[in-house]
Amino acid sequence: LEEAKMYLRVDSTEGDNLIESLIDAAETYLENATGKTFDSSNYIARLFCLTLVTDWYENRGLVVGKVGEGIRPVIESLLAQLNYCYPEVVE
Repeated sequence: LEEAKMYLRVDSTEGDNLIESLIDAAETYLENATGKTFDSSNYIARLFCLTLVTDWYENRGLVVGKVGEGIRPVIESLLAQLNYCYPEVVE
């Protein structure tokens, strides 16, 4: 939570429940997209989740679970790296 809040530049505790929900959703998204469980020791997996959390947090009016058009290439690139470059780390 603290890493995500730092990444989002959020200082208050008001949105902690929302941010925690977005983190859970991002980790589930990663698992659904790759078939692999989130591993917080993998920097690419953390960056993937932080990127999704940021996109969903900044676009709260949209549906969570949908990747914004502007961020889609980044998400696809990170997923490709997680699938092909780090298969032993994200299992």
